[in-house]
Amino acid sequence: MAEQEVVYNEDSIRSLDWREHIRLRPGMYIGKLGDGSSVDDGIYVLLKEVMDNCIDEYMMGYGKKIELTLENGIATIRDYGRGIPLGKVVDVVSKINTGAKYDSKAFQKSVGLNGVGTKAVNALSTRFSVTSFRDGKMKTADFERGQLLKEHKEASTDQANGTLVIFTPDDTIFKHYKFILEYVENQIWNYCFLNAGLQIHFNGKNFVSKNGLLDLLQRKTNPETIRYPIIHMKGTDIEIALTHTGDYGEDIYSFVNGQHTTQGGTHQGAFREAFVKVVRDFFKKDYDASDIRQSICAAIAVRVQEPVFESQTKTKLGSQTVSEGGASMKSFVLEFLAKELDNFLHKNPSTAEALKKRIEQSERERKELSGIRKLANERAKKANLHNKKLRDCRIHYNDQPPAKTKEEFVQKQNESTIFITEGDSASGSITKSRNVETQAVFSLRGKPLNCFGLTKKVVYENEEFNLLQHALNIEEGMDTLRYNNIVIATDADVDGMHIRLLIMTFFLQFFPDLVRNGHVFILETPLFRVRNKQKTIYCYTDEERQRAIHQLGNKPEITRFKGLGEISPEEFAGFIGEDMRKVPVMLSQDTQIQKLLEYFMGKNTPQRQTFIIENLVIEKDLEEELLKA
Repeated sequence: MAEQEVVYNEDSIRSLDWREHIRLRPGMYIGKLGDGSSVDDGIYVLLKEVMDNCIDEYMMGYGKKIELTLENGIATIRDYGRGIPLGKVVDVVSKINTGAKYDSKAFQKSVGLNGVGTKAVNALSTRFSVTSFRDGKMKTADFERGQLLKEHKEASTDQANGTLVIFTPDDTIFKHYKFILEYVENQIWNYCFLNAGLQIHFNGKNFVSKNGLLDLLQRKTNPETIRYPIIHMKGTDIEIALTHTGDYGEDIYSFVNGQHTTQGGTHQGAFREAFVKVVRDFFKKDYDASDIRQSICAAIAVRVQEPVFESQTKTKLGSQTVSEGGASMKSFVLEFLAKELDNFLHKNPSTAEALKKRIEQSERERKELSGIRKLANERAKKANLHNKKLRDCRIHYNDQPPAKTKEEFVQKQNESTIFITEGDSASGSITKSRNVETQAVFSLRGKPLNCFGLTKKVVYENEEFNLLQHALNIEEGMDTLRYNNIVIATDADVDGMHIRLLIMTFFLQFFPDLVRNGHVFILETPLFRVRNKQKTIYCYTDEERQRAIHQLGNKPEITRFKGLGEISPEEFAGFIGEDMRKVPVMLSQDTQIQKLLEYFMGKNTPQRQTFIIENLVIEKDLEEELLKA
């Protein structure tokens, strides 16, 4: 039968209003959707869009305090700026391209310039309410999924000037969403570091920074292990703080106009190049760039006139210049560092010497690795031809998106996942039930080596670590990472927990940027299956098991899953699909990696022994107790 021809005429062309377009194509406005388990999931972008407006008011000199609460999935944000002009309260949150930031004199170096942010929050929320307090009067407007429900009349008020926004993300778009408070706290700290003196009250806690990026680096590093005191430099529209640590990789935090650019951009690239050039010029030595930047911990913040970002979510800066007709980003950053850092190193010879020693240590380590790296890479190349450990997927995080289906392809790239499993039975179940387009499986043959305290040489000497490094494609850095989500999938028993710790130790020891940038997760699978002839309920906690027993009644059949291999591929498909539960491996603002690893993975310490004794639960006793309940 011949295929029916698709009619393409005037009736095929459709114009969507702003609300319909945002709801139909949310990815264009807020990036990936997600359930809140990843730091770049949409619910955090919604929060950021509202907070950015509060920050812009602070930067203009209005209001020194912002209040934020998150409770039962509802966000409430109150600033003490000037408040939206009362006649425009509805328009500002519901008419596209409406805002005050088109006049560059009013908001020369603002983040939100295109008037889209709060409209996207409005359209993607089941309930959205905005109230403006201005000069003794107030006005409120209530919306549902972008539709105006009620525009309240102006009323008198004794409240201070400012704006109050309350919204509930739409759970038909953000399925099973949950705000992870640690992610939100990190976001708040970044606002504070970039706006010294600003107070943010969040769920009963007060956040404030006095010294900007210096405070950020002090929280990120251990004063006992940094190679020299943090260098802190400030200039017009630029601030930089930097030091070197004993960790592997580059730990660089970059910001534009108060926005944390998690994917970097032109300013971060300019800093990396400029730092190398200034150091080479100062020491008059042609050091390898990777040796200069190895173990650096730095933060750079710039103010740019009308910044250009590579997406609406503003995670990567694309601006080539600092201002219209002004210096290029490269020359601006280089000129600042060439003057300030060079002066600092001349005035502080002990710091200069410590920096030189760190660079030369990296150089020695790299040369020691070069021989073994060549052999290991040749071995990995051969293994890749017949790599039984890796069952790859078709779409990868670092693939070049096709122009015609870019938005859809990018969404799938964000979904790209590699499951790291233990043993053949677990990897077999996942392999049979996975989505071959976006989900890969890497199988470990047993417990990996505890690599705490070892040098990177072990990554090449240990075949399993080397193959994992190649599967992820991170030997030369994070820019070539093949999977957005690295999910550790181990049994929920003592051995599984130990393997989980060993894998996390590997990442934190040698590739901490994977964890810092929110790529590493723990897979949660059900502990119990409760069923009768009519219904099956999978339970992830004992509380869920109790509810399921109560719901099904009459002594249902209860199965305790001890290992992933006990779950059939047909069942497993439901646990790694749309409703997959994965817990992010997170580092808080003040986590110091080496201290963390020393506590959990170092030689037995009195503190760890005390912790184990106080929290010890015998699995057999616990299981018997659960089954009696």
